[in-house]
Amino acid sequence: MALEKGDLRHDAGGKADISDIVIEDEGKASPRPDVESVGFDEKATKRLVRKIDYVTIPFVALLYLLSFLDRTNIGNARLAGLEADLGMTGLDYNIAVAVFFPGYILAEVPSNMMLKRFRPSIWIPTIMVVWAICTTLMGVVHNFAGLVAARIALGFAEGGLFPGVAFYITMWYRKREWGFRLALFFSAATAAGAFGGLLARGIMEMDGVGGKAGWSWIFILEGLATLVVAMVAFFYITDFPSEAKFLTAEEKDEATGRLTEDRSALADEFNIKFMWDAFKDWKIWVNVLVTIGNYTNVYSVSLFLPTIVRTLGYANEEAQLMSVPPYVVACAVCVVAGYYGDRFQTRGVIMIGLFATGIMGLIMVVASTNYQVKYAGCVFAALGIFAAVPQGVAWTSANAGGTTKRGVAIALHVGGGNCGGVIAAFLFLPKHAPRYVPGLSTLTALLTMSLVLSTCMTIYYRRENARRDRVGRQPSEYSSDEMEAEREKGDYATFFRYMV
Repeated sequence: MALEKGDLRHDAGGKADISDIVIEDEGKASPRPDVESVGFDEKATKRLVRKIDYVTIPFVALLYLLSFLDRTNIGNARLAGLEADLGMTGLDYNIAVAVFFPGYILAEVPSNMMLKRFRPSIWIPTIMVVWAICTTLMGVVHNFAGLVAARIALGFAEGGLFPGVAFYITMWYRKREWGFRLALFFSAATAAGAFGGLLARGIMEMDGVGGKAGWSWIFILEGLATLVVAMVAFFYITDFPSEAKFLTAEEKDEATGRLTEDRSALADEFNIKFMWDAFKDWKIWVNVLVTIGNYTNVYSVSLFLPTIVRTLGYANEEAQLMSVPPYVVACAVCVVAGYYGDRFQTRGVIMIGLFATGIMGLIMVVASTNYQVKYAGCVFAALGIFAAVPQGVAWTSANAGGTTKRGVAIALHVGGGNCGGVIAAFLFLPKHAPRYVPGLSTLTALLTMSLVLSTCMTIYYRRENARRDRVGRQPSEYSSDEMEAEREKGDYATFFRYMV
């Protein structure tokens, strides 16, 4: 397949729009030069991918670290006196946590469509500026109503980042490379959990500075940090490999060619039809249910781990610090799982193993009365549920054919999963302390649902691939004209094979 001369259209500023990367006529195009003919053997290609890794992944991981920190720092602020200072009682804290998610969920699909139609280098930093302001404002509120208003606004502002960056990553790498990069990106969330506890412990020492409480400074300083990085992001983010100033002309051609080849002949242009294809695909909705079960656990751990650890006999300051090790372990497992998922080209099997580990950890926490066993359970639960998140995104992305459908599928996957945040907000009620049996039992049941559905989808994908092999041909045996004839069928094209 070739990228024809007119395929990469440019805007008035001379920059390419990622929504316009299309394959015009694969049946008539001259073949793209193979890797060796343009000087890119296997080692050179690896160097190219590493070069892209070093420039793109650390920065987008930093963005997500800030995002996750800004949405979950309310858990740390709680231990620093938030509720007492704002006169919060009963379910007020749970409500403040929950109101973040409706806007977050509603923003995700529209935001990914905006990212598809416009420029990541403008859209992503812009939403960062807005959420940075919202986070900072949470540090100056004087009552519960003000906190709720700021949390609602924060949800709408942050909603586009995770699905947007996940979609952005798929525009730079081949399908078989997504899992590890998404794992590196999402590992920032686990790092945020560890870093957030340490940071909050330090910021709490500012209690009384400027007449503000320690919890106020947690919001203010972390919000200002996001604002600074957002300003840098306007100049740092590159929209697409063809525009990357850090790549040579040959490297740009190779990077673009690799992506064109990886997409086969599937439609790459923006069309509302492909958005509806995603909404009508039952497989995506099953994955949404898997994600709800997992994300409810993710947010429960993120928002309530310091509270749970405090019930194990630690003071507030110690609880902040003791919430760090589970995140450190989860971060390492997240990256390792992503690496081996790409190496063996599998997602479902890894997710099944991670869910089983998470369930084991939750059972240890809810069933044991031994503090050491309960804390070990927190570690197993965290590593299982956090490491499964990027695997799930990569799985959904790889099995949604076509760029627009993939963008919507990612947004539905993440947005639907974030419904779990609303559930999580009301699982750990004060009246259930210190063991929180109802909440932990609910988390175990939901993660079991995710395990069962992931097993079913793994079996389905294997059987469907086998069926297509029996009734058709191997994907490599299709001509360009034959693939072109099915370009709008997405993952229902006969040459498409699902990742299991």
